Amino acid sequence: MTAELVRGQNHPLSQVRLEIRIAAGVPVVAGATLSDDSGKVRGVEWVAHPGAPTLPGLEVSRQAATEHRLAVDLAAMPEHVHRVDVLLALPTGTGGPLRFGTVATPSVAVTDLDGTQVARYTLTGLDTETAVVALELYRRQGAWKVRAVGQGYAGGLAALLTDQGLPQADELAGSIQEAVARGLARSIPAPEPHTADADRSRQATTPAPGFDQSGPAPQGAPEAMPPWTTRPHDGQPPGAGADPSGPLGNVDYTHPRRHAAPPPPAPEPPPVPTGQPAVPVAGDAVGWSMDERLYNQVWGMFEDLARTTAAYRSAVDFADARLEKELDQVLSDPRSRLGSAGETAREAARAKRDGIVDQARAALDRDLDQLTAEAEVVEPALPPAYAGWDNPVWHGYQVPTEPPLALRLGDLHLPESAPLRVPMLVRLPLERGLWIDSGRVTAPDGTVTEPHELRHLAMEAAVALATRLLAVHPAGEFGVEVIDPAGSAVQALVPLVRSGVLATPPAAGAAGVTDVLERLTRRVDLVQMAVRGGAAESLPPGLDTARQLLIVTDFPHGFDDRAVTALRYLADEGPAVGVHLLVVADREDAAAYGPLLDPLWRSLMRLTPVPDDHLADPWVGHAWTYEPSLVPPGSEVLHHVLAKVAAASPKQR
Repeated sequence: MTAELVRGQNHPLSQVRLEIRIAAGVPVVAGATLSDDSGKVRGVEWVAHPGAPTLPGLEVSRQAATEHRLAVDLAAMPEHVHRVDVLLALPTGTGGPLRFGTVATPSVAVTDLDGTQVARYTLTGLDTETAVVALELYRRQGAWKVRAVGQGYAGGLAALLTDQGLPQADELAGSIQEAVARGLARSIPAPEPHTADADRSRQATTPAPGFDQSGPAPQGAPEAMPPWTTRPHDGQPPGAGADPSGPLGNVDYTHPRRHAAPPPPAPEPPPVPTGQPAVPVAGDAVGWSMDERLYNQVWGMFEDLARTTAAYRSAVDFADARLEKELDQVLSDPRSRLGSAGETAREAARAKRDGIVDQARAALDRDLDQLTAEAEVVEPALPPAYAGWDNPVWHGYQVPTEPPLALRLGDLHLPESAPLRVPMLVRLPLERGLWIDSGRVTAPDGTVTEPHELRHLAMEAAVALATRLLAVHPAGEFGVEVIDPAGSAVQALVPLVRSGVLATPPAAGAAGVTDVLERLTRRVDLVQMAVRGGAAESLPPGLDTARQLLIVTDFPHGFDDRAVTALRYLADEGPAVGVHLLVVADREDAAAYGPLLDPLWRSLMRLTPVPDDHLADPWVGHAWTYEPSLVPPGSEVLHHVLAKVAAASPKQR
């Protein structure tokens, strides 16, 4: 339960790795100072700010933004550090507000790494202040607590730092503002008010747990996207609160875990700004490592694309509604219904509609250009776990020593931004099994792929995905097993079989299906009992505790009722103890089972071997087109990677 703090109140902290999430109505500078047991900041090296964002156990944003996420590791704090003060300041020389009393009330939240709020403080009562100590984390008798402070300074950062005993306060305050100016110069400009939601910064990208692996979609419905899209915001359904009075409406794309209130919608579409956008930088996001920075940056690109597209669609909807209303008014007036006056009124109404749409499209194109430029910088910098198969990073592939944060399942795009692709990353370990649908799929452009070609592409996608999972895990920490009852996938499985990376040969026939399912079910049962009993050392010596991916082809061929029940059990209980499913199937082939298999389909994340707009974003109403990550025709990258994985396998040593 979140502790809502008032000024001076404290709250104990049970976690050592935390995030400080800041939300404000305007861009603010976020920083932090470290103090000793007397409350003194010993020098400039004890201050984390945009020009020097990293200290032991602490990392802050590199530029001013309406939202920030500060990473804190209290266990990594030096022993002589007894207090961490979180600071906010208004940037100077940017033409922005001159005091906190004229802007929306900032709020600061302390959260766990999964985003669960521990404590929250709203900084009320600010007036002439331009800098403020929002809260402090302090150590007492070996335990850490958080206290709401809310101490403001009309003299800005210089006065705040002076009050903390820093002799070089004036010089440091000036250098911080200079660093902020440099950061703004190189960042992608924040969207103009036409988006009708709060400005966001790549620095403030929320590291949400990835695409929703927790909730299934009913048959025929698009697969749900990130978890924040599947629940109402502030008790309202998606889209609630839209204001049709403005030409762009009020597109509320606020993250449920963000607390900055969006500004009101603009009265008219803003003019497209002139000037050259700043050059984007790969990894320009908050994170403990470069991989986490890139993950957060990709997530931010997804949010930006969703938001700007929602703003454009809202503008078009409003323009169409206003056109219809004005045409109705013309028709309802007998004096203007006929003749030149009526035609002139209709042309004027259509011109207004076209003007709104054109300006909205220009704003969308500007945002798409910026996102495209960012994608061109980010894509080549992605590590293997996030990279497409055509990325040169695979040519220098080496077996990693640590598992990755996330995995690329494919690409996402929207109709308005077809050339722009955003990687679809999901957090690891997988919390849901995967289902590659080999059934009939109609592409967004209306084309239909032949059934035999779909089955072939589905198996190619499965093998590519299995190879990626093997490649991104350390040697011996991930294995793959295959059930191929009818032997129909022999050709597609050649790369996995010949390389020797499979734990056992593909299981065929009903007996093979039963053997594999019984073995994996036993593994799940044993690990569950050991985990629940806190006796991991009691597991049998020969039990393989590495994570396992079970690929099932042509399901439900070769499965009797008992085998189907076992597969459902693995789908439900396996992910928690390291057993994951990848089912390649056409749901129509299992129609004879009726509703018996509905829970299985709902428990799996549906992917397709060809582009398909089945991934739904109910928060803003988008249907995202998913494209699988396939190996380019003629490429040998799969064989190269599998050879590296096989050579590093403990079985080969």
